[in-house]
Amino acid sequence: MKIVAIVGSIRKDSYNKKLANFIQSRYKNHFDMEVLSLENLPMYNQDIEENPPQEIVDFKAKVKESHAVLWVTPEYNATIPGVLGNAIDWLSRVDKVMIGKPSWIMGASMGNLGTVKAQMHLRDILFAGGLSSPVLMGNEVYVGACHTKFDEQGNLIDEPTVLFIDSVVNNFMMWMRQYT
Repeated sequence: MKIVAIVGSIRKDSYNKKLANFIQSRYKNHFDMEVLSLENLPMYNQDIEENPPQEIVDFKAKVKESHAVLWVTPEYNATIPGVLGNAIDWLSRVDKVMIGKPSWIMGASMGNLGTVKAQMHLRDILFAGGLSSPVLMGNEVYVGACHTKFDEQGNLIDEPTVLFIDSVVNNFMMWMRQYT
C-alpha cells in the first residue's frame, strides 16, 4: 500500500515532521509512505489552475497515485496552518485528486491538547465537495506536550504514545481493506 503524508509545517525542526518520519520508519513493513514537502508549493491562484507550475503537477500526481493520505498538522490560531490550506486548495481544484481518497489525521503540539481544534477543522475541510475524502474516525492522534516525547534525534520515545499509534495504525490497516 502506498501512502503520502502531508505535513502542515515547513519548519526545519517541526515536531509534526518528526511524527510523520516516525510513522514512515516504524511502519515501513506495513506500507510504503512518502512525506511530501509543502515548502515549494506556490500559493493557489485560480488564474493558473488549468496550467499549474510543475511543483503542483508533481504534488498532485503523488497524491493521486497514493492509496491514502496521512495528514499531520500543527495547530495555529486554533486551526490548520496556511501552508496546509494552500496545499488543500490545489488538491481540491480541476482534477480534484482527493475525491474518494481515504484520509487519516494526526498532529503534535507543545500544548496539552495536541492539535484537537486543527484536526476538527481539517476533518470538516476534507468532507468539502472538492475533496470528499473519507476520514478514519475515532482514531485521532493528538500528541500533546510533544517536546517531552521526542528525543534529541527526533525519535518518538513516549511508550504510551507509541503503543497508541500502533493501535491506530492497526485500525487504519483494517479500515483500508475496503479501499484496496
